[in-house]
Amino acid sequence: MSGNDEVHRDGTARVLCDWGSSRLRAFLLIGGIVAERRDGPGIAALGAEAPSEVLARVLAPWRARLRLERTVLCGMAGSRNGLVEVPYVRAPATLAQWRAGAATLRAGADALTVLAGIQAQNFRDVADVMRGEETQIFGALALEPALAAGRRMLVLPGTHCKWVEVRDGRIARLQTYFTGELFELLSTRSSLLRVGGADEPDEDGFEVGLRNAARFDLAANLFETRSAQLIEGRSAGWARSLLSGLLIGAEVHSMRTHLQVSGSLPTLIGDPALTARYARALASFGADARVLDGDSCVLAGLGAAVAGLTQR
Repeated sequence: MSGNDEVHRDGTARVLCDWGSSRLRAFLLIGGIVAERRDGPGIAALGAEAPSEVLARVLAPWRARLRLERTVLCGMAGSRNGLVEVPYVRAPATLAQWRAGAATLRAGADALTVLAGIQAQNFRDVADVMRGEETQIFGALALEPALAAGRRMLVLPGTHCKWVEVRDGRIARLQTYFTGELFELLSTRSSLLRVGGADEPDEDGFEVGLRNAARFDLAANLFETRSAQLIEGRSAGWARSLLSGLLIGAEVHSMRTHLQVSGSLPTLIGDPALTARYARALASFGADARVLDGDSCVLAGLGAAVAGLTQR
């Protein structure tokens, strides 16, 4: 009898999914250990195919040989464009409150649990929301229990970067920055980077962008991305890195006061390449940071959700 046959008989195979706007990441857990991973398109890239159909296709190879005990999803799977619209849980929110907001449904052969997002006021006292990042946050608290004590600032770079204030283990406030999507729009659909080809990134350009972000308004800075190529002969890679430095630098610069108030090192959670850029930006403004891996945090957060759900 194979190990997979034993799992089929015992019913201990689970699937944890992080389904964002840009991609679906599905993790097969056997005995609490990640055994396999499958990827799929993000909610924003589905086209005419229904979310339930996409999920069924991604999970089909596992379902063909295993009995999937539970499939738990976070992120945009719970949005109005996802599998089912799950209402936001209002901050301040604990792990238990967030977990209690989950919805259960069936999609074909699959029994699904879709986790909620979080609604909170931002640092300007305006309503803000997130779906998916809260899973990484509660995962970070599970991996690093010290983060659940006192007032902490967690920063999650991405398409829409989230700056999240956690107080004694509760998600209290969050601030969304449009930085990632703005970078994509400006670098592909504006005139700023149409001069040259797609060169390799140039770290000098990124550093220049960080310095200028602290000295001038963003709108006044942006056109240098184009003029430096036309007049100074800068490569497209240098200009693209400049644009990245300007946008990330402007974001970090605008949050510097809140970092000082938090009184602790900010914690960066996400893709290593992107968190490294944010760490450099923070350092340029005199702030150190600790870094946690985004995949590890999302798995820990989904695991914490599953642990509570199985106790119901």
